[in-house]
This record gives sequence, structure tokens and C-alpha cells, in this order.
Amino acid sequence: MSKTIESINTKIAAGKARIVRADEMTRIVRERGARRAAEDVDVVTTGTFGAMCSSGVWLNFGHTDPPLRMSRVWLNDVEAYAGVAAVDAYLGATQASTAVGIGYGGAHVIEDLLRGRPVVLRAVSRGTDCYPRKRILTEVRLEDLNFALLANPRNGYQRYDAAANSGSETIQTYMGKLLPRLGNVTFSGAGELSPLNNDPGYRTVGIGTRVFLGGAPGWITGPGTQHNPETGFGTLMVQGDLKAMSADFLRAAFMPGYGPTLYIGLGVPIPVLDEEVAAAAGVSDADISVTIRDYSVSSRNRPGLKTASYAELKAGMIDLNGRTVPAAPLSSFHKAREIAETLKQWILDGEFELTQPAASLPRRAQVRPLEMRRPTNGASKRSGDYGGRKVATGGRGKNVKESEAGANTEAAAEARGQCGNGRQNNEAASLWNEGQCFHCGACLSICPSHVFRRDADWRVTADEALCNDCGRCDGVCPAGALAKNGGAP
Repeated sequence: MSKTIESINTKIAAGKARIVRADEMTRIVRERGARRAAEDVDVVTTGTFGAMCSSGVWLNFGHTDPPLRMSRVWLNDVEAYAGVAAVDAYLGATQASTAVGIGYGGAHVIEDLLRGRPVVLRAVSRGTDCYPRKRILTEVRLEDLNFALLANPRNGYQRYDAAANSGSETIQTYMGKLLPRLGNVTFSGAGELSPLNNDPGYRTVGIGTRVFLGGAPGWITGPGTQHNPETGFGTLMVQGDLKAMSADFLRAAFMPGYGPTLYIGLGVPIPVLDEEVAAAAGVSDADISVTIRDYSVSSRNRPGLKTASYAELKAGMIDLNGRTVPAAPLSSFHKAREIAETLKQWILDGEFELTQPAASLPRRAQVRPLEMRRPTNGASKRSGDYGGRKVATGGRGKNVKESEAGANTEAAAEARGQCGNGRQNNEAASLWNEGQCFHCGACLSICPSHVFRRDADWRVTADEALCNDCGRCDGVCPAGALAKNGGAP
């Protein structure tokens, strides 16, 4: 038997479609088989909530009077790329603040905007005949912007290697805090809930597929950067309207020693077209394996220590080189399940219609490393000669550096005060702030006193009475929910 996306949408509109989460589909396929599952189930919803460093927002500020062509732009002292048009800019999630450093960055500005907080906008320009203004200092909110598009060039990793550290010292990485001598293992991804794990052949997921993104409808716009399907490392490029999103599913985070990042909720519906799609959507955590890599080796080709399944990693302890080592996720399984459940409800309520992809994702792609070579064209900035192209260096008005200096002088104190909206407050309260926690589990493998635990729904809890103030959780929490992270949570 086979179905079409159009026929499934008709069943949804009639209230006759059966929608299940991916983790529910795993049980259905195991108990009833792929053929019966394909007959009974129409849509499988997936979800993932993890750190997506390759994220940012396209913003349009509107024109001032007299107009200004923005050469450089800062939002709460985080610089955005303005080399695109007069009043457009791209703010990257990992860009750090020029005032307070890597503890606050583009991701935090994005969340501040989403939460309706005012953000200080500074911009400078050389000045031109058609854009004579040279600098501005103002305050904006998300509602003031003409356009705010969340653009995520790489999301929905099909797989992602786990991390450990065989070295003699603790290291801070984008995979969190790694204890020395293989003291812990961290991993990412949502396992059996992960979108591309449920459609590894890209039968139903493609360019133009409508998705859940940050709490609002979004779209797959192409294969993600570093899309590598031949090795099981496919990725998705997605985008959506920031103004429609929710801070419940889009959160700024900070990896100590590494910098800011953005946790983004992504959910993709899988229409169950036939038995083959059903079988793939029945994948379990035990079926999905990743390599545990040694991050103490400073190389793009880190050695593998062991292959482990998500079932083993999610159990919380794993055998590594003859030792039982604690393992903890950086992605939130609790939020991933919530995303899949929310998308399921949207579809059941008739608020979300499935879309036919305009084109398939590529099933063959090559990801090349960057090889370092000595430039051969003799390019010289001083001469203005770039590969034979002579570059004009003249222009109207003051140098942009002079305009920038003026704007910095006026705005420095104000912007530093605004930046983070009180996030730098160092008045310690309690060890753990439940409201700040988004239940990723990064703390689970760190504490020797077992202060942090998780329940069957992967909701993290803390028993502060067990804390012996050893300090091992310092710099662990990407959400800043721990006082040990350098300030009050």
C-alpha cells in the first residue's frame, strides 16, 4: 500500500489522520511490524533541541532621516555584518560582545529581541551623497524591525560524534566541559527523535518541506552546510520568521571557554507514504551509533575511542577503555519530545499542513577540508591589488574609523549597561535555577555527589543538600542555570 502527501492532508482535514511521535512509532513498528504501522499511521513527528552555532538572523532596520548607509552595526555591543545593503545586517549567534567578551553574544541579542527587551543599536558610515548621515545611536525592539528572519545554515544533524578527553587536563569545548583521563563523555543529537534519523534516505524531507522551527512554522531551504549523506552526516538548512517564534524553543547559551551559541528547536513531520518509510521511522536509539572522539587531540581528524549507540549513551554510564564512565547529553531530550508533541498537536488541530518538497536533498555530496596554501597571486592590501584586480581606495567623507570612534564614545557606557539586561549580576542566590534550566543534561556526568539527576522524561532536577562545594560543575551549564558558572543563575 502507498499514500501521498495530498491524501494524508485530506485525512488530516477530515480529522481521520493518525499522528504519532517518533519515539511512539519506534514501539509501534517493533510490536506490529512496518507493514501494519504504515497502514495505521499517517504522520510521524520528530524533534531536536540542541546547540546550533551556525545560526543567525537577517535584520532590516528601516531608513533614518537623513538616511545612513550602515557600514558597521552593533546590537548591545555585538557586531553584526552590514556589508549587504544600506539598512540590512546579519547577526551571527556566536559573535561575541566587544564590551563584555564571550559571555554575551549574538545568541543573547536574538533571545533578548524575542523576549521583547530593548536592544541598543549603533551604526556608523563613511557618508555618501545619497546617504549623508554618518552615525546613529538608538534603541530598538523586535516589533520595531521591518524584517527578522532566523537563518540556520546547518541544523538537524543526522548524527554527531560524542566527545571525551584522554589528556591530563580539563578542556572546555563546544561539546562542553571534558574532564581529564576520560572522566566523562558528552554527546549531542536527539537519537530516535531526530528528524533525519527517521528519514535517512530523504524520501519525504526535502527543499520546501514545512517544519517546526523555534516554536513557529519554518521551511527547509536546502541541504545544510557540510551536508555529508554518504557517511550518515546529513544536515538541513532552515529558516523562519523570528517574530513568530517563542523563547520556549529558542534559547541563548554560553559554553565557557568557547563562547555563545543558540539552542534551536526543530521538528520535521514525516508523512508515512509506505512500508519503507514506516520501517525507517521505526528506528530506535539502539539502532543509531556514533563514534566517541578524543578531543584532547588538536586535529580535525580526532581519533575514535569507541563506537556507541544512543541507547548506551542515554543510559548515563558507558564502558570506555575498561572503565565505567558517566555520559551526558548536551541536547535536551525533554525539549525534543515536547517539540515532537507540539508539532503533532498542530497537525491534529489543522494548524499545520504537510508540504510536498520542491526538490530532494542530495544523496551524494563531498565535504572537503580547508587545505592551507601560500597565496600565489601576491595580493597586497597596501597596494590595493587583489589577484590582478585594482581596488579604488578614495571616497567621500571621514574614514569610517573616525565615525566609529565618535559613536563608541557616546554609546560605550550606555551599551555596557544595557548588554545582557542584568545577566552580569554576580549576587549569588542558589546553586541551581530551575527556571533558567532547559534540561539538556550537561551537568549529569560532572557531579561526584550526584546533585543532578534526571527523571524518565529527561527533566533535570537538583538536590542542593547533596552539594559539597567541590567546584566541578563550574563552567558546565550552557544555559547559565548554575551559580558555579560565574554568577547568579
